[in-house]
Amino acid sequence: PALRRLSHHLLAHYQKGTRPVRDWRTTTNVAIDLMVYAILSVDEKNQVLTTYIWYRQHWTDEFLKWDPAGFDNLTQISLPVESIWVPDILINEFVDVGKSPHVPYVYVSHHGEVQNLKPIQVMTACSLDIYNFPFDVQNCSLTFTSWLHHIRDLNLSLWRQPELVKFDRSVFMNQGEWELLYVLSRFQEFSVKSSDSYAEMKFYVVIRRRPLFYTVSLLLPSIFLMVMDIVGFYLPPHSGERVSFKITLLLGYSVFLIIVSDTLPATAVGTPLIGIYFVVCMALLVISLTETILIVCLVHKQDLQPHVPEWVKHLLLERATILLCVRDRKKFSQSRMQSLDISRQVENNDSTAKLTPYGCDDTRECGAMGGTRSALVFAGRTEGSAALQELLRETMAIRQLLEKREEFRDIAREWLQVGYVLDVLLFRVYLAAVLAYSITLGTLWSVWRDA
Repeated sequence: PALRRLSHHLLAHYQKGTRPVRDWRTTTNVAIDLMVYAILSVDEKNQVLTTYIWYRQHWTDEFLKWDPAGFDNLTQISLPVESIWVPDILINEFVDVGKSPHVPYVYVSHHGEVQNLKPIQVMTACSLDIYNFPFDVQNCSLTFTSWLHHIRDLNLSLWRQPELVKFDRSVFMNQGEWELLYVLSRFQEFSVKSSDSYAEMKFYVVIRRRPLFYTVSLLLPSIFLMVMDIVGFYLPPHSGERVSFKITLLLGYSVFLIIVSDTLPATAVGTPLIGIYFVVCMALLVISLTETILIVCLVHKQDLQPHVPEWVKHLLLERATILLCVRDRKKFSQSRMQSLDISRQVENNDSTAKLTPYGCDDTRECGAMGGTRSALVFAGRTEGSAALQELLRETMAIRQLLEKREEFRDIAREWLQVGYVLDVLLFRVYLAAVLAYSITLGTLWSVWRDA
């Protein structure tokens, strides 16, 4: 058969241990090509990229030529790769041998052109930048070079045009976490300490992460918790519900960070921006809880509260109300005085009803009772009755107690108003800080993604 005769003719006196050129000055030119089939894994911690590529080599072997007329017009034959010379081209970034299938044959044409086509699982070292996670774009290089032969013996070139290699995604499996953007190619010479130069062909595999999964599982829950924290400011500050609500949110966010800690990429080089985002969100929740505790301390009624300082009244009850557009200063002061007067009247009526054993619905009856009490006091002073003097002292003590209680209530109302105005002020400052941080973070992510 023609195949057996041709194989015996080519390999009978073939020496695979030497470079296949008749003149040693002739340079063997090896054309290589690369097609990315799949991105298997990206290990951020160990800085390792695992890809599956289709790799092709093409060179001319001067000792594997024949005349097709003598072999039944046979122009191409497959020969065992162990029987002929193959270039010692390796990938410099190799860190481990992958599970690549072994292809035992190469194609040889009658002009001596040898084609070595094989799939390779490549595990290479790559400098992964995870700062923009999950909107990151990685650029990993695959450097093909001869480990032994310098450029005068073995030179490298690109099989196809660089434009065809760049946007070739015909065989790429586009269903995983990563999508292939493009593959750049560049030829360069490399030398160590002024020794002989080596030819290198670099392929830059540029991939981008699909962020949908991480957006749904990481960003949206965090955003929802921050929105609930902002909504919690509308709870009344004088009630204890706001403090418990804020503490519950803080505990929930802590549990959320513990759950998602395994999802975030871990490297010793730096921290991704989303990790900084989570830390800032936690800090904002702590600031919100601190502000709530401060407001509750201000508005909580205490019997030994001091008077509100005048500068605090001037800044918060007059200046801040105008600045925050809460209401006009005159209307605010009028409503404030009206509320104080109404509360005083209610408390006076309650205290009078408690002190008087007989209720007086008519003004003339109350006046008559007041006149009778004045007459008794006058009679006690003139007659020096001990019983009336004791009654007068008890009445004055009760009056002082009620006045002291009214003073405490006025102080509590003033602190309550100060607390409400300060709560509105701090809430708007907190809301402005959250909005500014969100806009800045979104802008940075969008700019980096587009770049």
